[in-house]
Amino acid sequence: MTDRAPVVARFLDQAGWSEAVHEPLPGDASFRRYVRLRGADKRTAMLMDAPPPRENVRPYLAVARLLRQLGFGAPAIFNQDAENGLLLIEDLGDDTYTRLLARGEAEEPLYALAVDVLIALRRRFTAQEMKAAKFLAPYDDKRFLDEAALLVDWYWPAITEAPVDPALRAEYLALWEKALPIVRKLPATLVLRDYHVDNLMRVRNRGGLLECGLLDFQDAVVGPPSYDLVSLLEDARRDVPPALAAAMRQRYLAAFPELDPAAFDASYAILGAQRSAKIVGIFTRLCVRDSKRQYLEHIPRVWRLLQQDLAHPALAPVAAWFARHIPETARHVPPCRPAA
Repeated sequence: MTDRAPVVARFLDQAGWSEAVHEPLPGDASFRRYVRLRGADKRTAMLMDAPPPRENVRPYLAVARLLRQLGFGAPAIFNQDAENGLLLIEDLGDDTYTRLLARGEAEEPLYALAVDVLIALRRRFTAQEMKAAKFLAPYDDKRFLDEAALLVDWYWPAITEAPVDPALRAEYLALWEKALPIVRKLPATLVLRDYHVDNLMRVRNRGGLLECGLLDFQDAVVGPPSYDLVSLLEDARRDVPPALAAAMRQRYLAAFPELDPAAFDASYAILGAQRSAKIVGIFTRLCVRDSKRQYLEHIPRVWRLLQQDLAHPALAPVAAWFARHIPETARHVPPCRPAA
């Protein structure tokens, strides 16, 4: 990041934060970095440094603007230099759901608030809002299948030391494709994509739904409403008690009596399985390609979630593929060898 130092310094000087004390935050799975800025007047702000071309802050700006217009707790944007990948945003504090839960906070109120945000999001993101938000990509078949492919493109070579056979890969994707019509039965809405405890915060100086601060939403799309709920309740990084998960699913469904529960459950299972397959691939890639080994510890949990969702009848053909080609004995933490 040293080559970016002059660009960052110029940006902060123009924004009036040149004298601020810098407190770097821990990194995540992306190439972005975050720095808390403390001014002499006790103000704080957050610097998002997202170096192009690997990162692009424009989607973040567009989605943040939309969320705030709809009345949700995305950070305010104070200053921006989109060309250079620099944003000065509101500091929402340190109380992520992850930290709150680690300190022993009650799970149910936090998850209930997060589910209520999803309920309100579906209600407020009307057909008119959807039409106006032309910057949002659809969660279409190509995106769905490209994500599912991450498992065979990264996990398979890691455990076999050979690329997946093209015919086997094509069979795998064809089976996922056959499940897509079930997912499409639900009316589309705004999907934030990475809706889990690491990206949710409690902001105490706010009330109602604004108390739930939202982070890391730049990959938002228009897609099935079950996606964010399964992202929250089938969390790759922590075990959500089954009773709590069931109660939160019922909380969501009770808000929309017009939804067919059976169609929702099928969509939930398909998207949960697809998401877990994607995450197994991504966590393997983070180790093999980016030397970020810390995500491997979550892979056993993700495999358990995947197996749980594969039990749904709508996924019987996909489950059979896994049983033949990646049986339970092969579902483990992969070796982490650098990519050739």
